[in-house]
Amino acid sequence: MDDVDFQLGPDLAGKRIVVAMSGGVDSSVVAALAARTGAETIGITLQLYDHGEAVGRAGSCCAGRDIRDARAVCDRLGIAHYVFDHETRFRESVIDRFADEYLAGRTPIPCIQCNMGPKFTDLLAAARDLGADCLATGHYVRRVMGAGGAELHRAADPARDQSYFLFATTQAQLDYLRFPLGGLPKPRVRELAAELGLGVAGKPDSQDICFVPDGDYASLVKKLRPDADTSGDIVDEAGRVLGQHRGLIHFTVGQRRGLEIGGTPEPLYVIRLDPATKQVVVGPKAALAVGAARLSGVNWLGGAYHGPVTAKVRSLAKPVAAHFDGVDVRFDAAEYGVAPGQAAVLYAGDRVLGGGWIEETSGVVAALA
Repeated sequence: MDDVDFQLGPDLAGKRIVVAMSGGVDSSVVAALAARTGAETIGITLQLYDHGEAVGRAGSCCAGRDIRDARAVCDRLGIAHYVFDHETRFRESVIDRFADEYLAGRTPIPCIQCNMGPKFTDLLAAARDLGADCLATGHYVRRVMGAGGAELHRAADPARDQSYFLFATTQAQLDYLRFPLGGLPKPRVRELAAELGLGVAGKPDSQDICFVPDGDYASLVKKLRPDADTSGDIVDEAGRVLGQHRGLIHFTVGQRRGLEIGGTPEPLYVIRLDPATKQVVVGPKAALAVGAARLSGVNWLGGAYHGPVTAKVRSLAKPVAAHFDGVDVRFDAAEYGVAPGQAAVLYAGDRVLGGGWIEETSGVVAALA
């Protein structure tokens, strides 16, 4: 059924595949395809949060109805299903960090933190404890065997590619992980779900910040950190006060809407956030131009690769030409909307070389100096 390969050899009889199941259509199809190979297949789900209305709304994952959906799929397939409660770890490593990053004037990406912690670290440990030959997930990336071992590549369907969110996958994790959907377009995956008789075939996709009820992240941050909604000044680059804001958590670098400042010769954008003074600094679009970004927490999958790279600094951004020296990414042309707290992911063609967290940026002139 389609060209799906779990990369465990031609004969999977006697093999054991553990599938990370979020309750969505993608991981459910992976479980069904794994079961059809003849390998013993086990589904495991992490219960990560329980935030009232979030557990039942469309677009959530890893809680409430989604766990029930995962169990129903496993029941239909006749495979075992285990649920592990990791709510405390998820709160500490993902949700608390999410709130603290906003307080620090940064723009967090909780999906990457989740992959780095509960999803890959904890799920891999659980799969190994179960004696599995691999852990399979529904992520849209490709695992390609190269001369130096397993490599991480973009998905065949660029509209679904999730490689940006998986830059922190280590080589040891990549050796054990499998991504059987990476070569398929999403519409085909839904068709497979229907052909396989899975009840989740028409279920909506999960949203990026799955643990935030109704997508109102500011309300969650305020609930977790009551002092987060402190007002302050909106100032220009020279320090002149242009207006007031109701909390840094409502703004990100590159944002234009919500400033409510009129009468300027050109549109204003958020240039940076200063948590020490509680100021939102704004300026024209030209002030957003960045020539370089310093990274921390770099994860490198590129082996001995040296040379030009492309860099992606937001999940929806297009990769741009750049150079990387191990710490700093220098863009060949000015890049806009580069926000501390986001990730810069580096590619050579379709291959993910690695990436890191953006700590600070420098302007075009400083980068060329």
